[in-house]
Amino acid sequence: MEAVVTNPVPERRKPVVPSAVLGTLIFVIAEVMFFAGLISAHTISRAGSLPGLWPMPGQPTLPAEATALNTVLLLLSGAVLFFGYRLWKKQSPVAHWVTLAAWGLGAAFVALQGVEWVALLSQGLTLRSSPLGSFFYLIVGGHAVHALAALVAMFWAWMQMARGQLTSGFFFGVQTFWYFVVLMWPVIYARVYF
Repeated sequence: MEAVVTNPVPERRKPVVPSAVLGTLIFVIAEVMFFAGLISAHTISRAGSLPGLWPMPGQPTLPAEATALNTVLLLLSGAVLFFGYRLWKKQSPVAHWVTLAAWGLGAAFVALQGVEWVALLSQGLTLRSSPLGSFFYLIVGGHAVHALAALVAMFWAWMQMARGQLTSGFFFGVQTFWYFVVLMWPVIYARVYF
């Protein structure tokens, strides 16, 4: 009698990097290049302007001092999310509230940026009013879109955490996206506001 040889089904190994993390990292790298291009174009335009013409006469000055508070809130949000993740890994019930606090700080940042935009628009700084306005709304607006998307993802992670269904890969992917938003902002703030 002949022995039947069967090929055993290979075991599926767990990926070294979860798909959510890998996808987010690829996205973040592409977005860093996107913002590097915008900030480079802004820097070149500003450097090539005639003395006294940046910003153009009649255009408002960007509120760097008021935006410093927003910056602190955003940086604090990143630190709080880091601790929320660590608490979640330890299965602490406090992690739920810490993650919600990180989300709240991020939402406050976006809301205060919105207030800033309304004030600047009322003072005449628009997308078409000057190169400063164009770059400001393009760069800061691009960041705001990313911040809103990351807040939605963080809120979803928070809801999954509350249900006990949050996976480590998804939470880490959300963290990666949020840290991109948090760490990109000081670069934008330093290059656009000053």
